[in-house]
Amino acid sequence: MQFGIFTVGDVTTDPTTGKTPSEHQRLMSMMKYALKAEEVGLDVFATGEHHNPPFVPSSPTTMLGWIAAKTSKIQLTTSTTLITTNDPVKIAEDFSILQHLAGGRVDLMMGRGNTGPVYPWFGKDIREGIPLAIENYHLLRRLWREKTVDWQGQFRTPLRGFTLAPAPLDDTPPFVWHGSIRSTEIAEQAAFYGDGFFANHIFWNKEHTQQMIDLYRSRFEHYGHGSADQAIVGLGGHIFMRKNSQDAIRDFRPYFNNAPVYGHGPSMEDFMEMTPLTVGSPEQVIEKTLSFADYAGHYQRQLFLVDHAGLPEEMVLEQIELLGTEVVPVLRKEFEARRPAHIPSDPPSHASLRAQGEDGKHRKVIPVESAEQPA
Repeated sequence: MQFGIFTVGDVTTDPTTGKTPSEHQRLMSMMKYALKAEEVGLDVFATGEHHNPPFVPSSPTTMLGWIAAKTSKIQLTTSTTLITTNDPVKIAEDFSILQHLAGGRVDLMMGRGNTGPVYPWFGKDIREGIPLAIENYHLLRRLWREKTVDWQGQFRTPLRGFTLAPAPLDDTPPFVWHGSIRSTEIAEQAAFYGDGFFANHIFWNKEHTQQMIDLYRSRFEHYGHGSADQAIVGLGGHIFMRKNSQDAIRDFRPYFNNAPVYGHGPSMEDFMEMTPLTVGSPEQVIEKTLSFADYAGHYQRQLFLVDHAGLPEEMVLEQIELLGTEVVPVLRKEFEARRPAHIPSDPPSHASLRAQGEDGKHRKVIPVESAEQPA
């Protein structure tokens, strides 16, 4: 099972000091977190994609390319690549190059994006978010798998005789996750292609998350990719740790209360009760994270948010150190002890996808006119 961290790249004032990092400082801190994650033995680093303040990661592949040059083991991915406002041709090119530079240590997570004003900046309409996601992703898959692409759709100019350069490393496209917190169409899309489904359930109760994952699993089996319990699932979560829980609650409360996505709503205690947010000791993080499988089933990737809400750099580095040294080793052992032999422990990698060959289930091309294509 893979464990790692993800960042949304917000630039937020530290409520305890009143200091706000510059955009440059925030980007450099994120790079430090990626290097620290590899140093302490984590498996994955993921960055979001945003094109509006107060966020800075507008070019994830640029960031991940820098990290690839500084690391040798950690898997690099996105915690959203916007399939709606990005051109599929550009996504295909960018991630093919990143694959080559990173030696295959790359996958990505597709998402629609939920910031309304961003869509028209790229000539799109948020009301067409679902159709855009479906059409653009189908084109992206073809670009990665066919030498010459002729294509015409609703949302971009036609392609005539287009050849992707460079082709994916070893002619093996990266594995794709589809991230969604509420859109059943996206769960359906992930299942249709046999891709992964990532439920970043930071804001949602476990009952809602379970419904979305159960839908994905049942449709994964329906489309013939394997049994429902073999479907590839990833989860998010937000943590803050101190050696004892009282210190963690005291230290994190001002950050929670002023967080752009949390503050001025339910109390921290209510959020901890209703959602995966865990503020406490490493032992409490272990206990709660293990409970995710009670409603999500056996899953393959767990990513933790550790740098949101203005936390200073040194505090975030402490969180990553605790994850790598005290939390993840226990989680790996406990999760694997519970996992049945027929359920994958890891998501597909570049090596495993390459071994499957052109006829492998994760690489098949489904004709656009397929009667069962999600719509």
